[in-house]
Amino acid sequence: MIIKVCGMREPKNIRAVEATGTDWMGFIFFPKSPRFVENVPDYLPQRSKRVGVFVNASIDEIVEKIKQFQLQLIQLHGRETPAFCRELRQRIPADMKIIKMIPIATRNDIQMAESYTNDVDYFLFESKIPTNGGSYGGSGQQFDWSILQRYQGSVPFLLTGGIGEEDAEQIAHFHHPQFIGIDLNSRFETAPALKDTKKIRAFVDKIRNLA
Repeated sequence: MIIKVCGMREPKNIRAVEATGTDWMGFIFFPKSPRFVENVPDYLPQRSKRVGVFVNASIDEIVEKIKQFQLQLIQLHGRETPAFCRELRQRIPADMKIIKMIPIATRNDIQMAESYTNDVDYFLFESKIPTNGGSYGGSGQQFDWSILQRYQGSVPFLLTGGIGEEDAEQIAHFHHPQFIGIDLNSRFETAPALKDTKKIRAFVDKIRNLA
């Protein structure tokens, strides 16, 4: 199972989180986020894959961040269309993967994913929240994961939204042919962009043992 930790910024914390055995690490390039990364940290993960998180950014901006941060995956967390994903694909390295966040609240929301099937490599299923005021961050709440039994697409997905230490067994018992991982953030923080590495290590170890 892929374990992604998102919202990283501080060099020492990045190094410590990487040592817990996480697979992917997310860097948020949305200025309105409290976890916004403006400058390249003094340390970037070497083992964990580097994921750039963008919200309605231009393709030129994404390409520039790929170069600056040596990104390996792109996560689109806004209102990017399938056409945008296709155009982006033409501008990024051939081996780079695209993740598209799909907000979920009801079974009908699963249909939104279908239009992206040929244009992205992974989905990130997140709780749907209002975007009034330009807020595109996570809700910190879980949606009803049983809704995803309706998802019959071919694109693998990760789960996010309100996942905490107490959810290890629930995750271990969640089964879907396209489920490949989870995305952790606020429930493992001591402050925005600063993760509690002891909690993450304990959680990762428990997940690995239950898998």
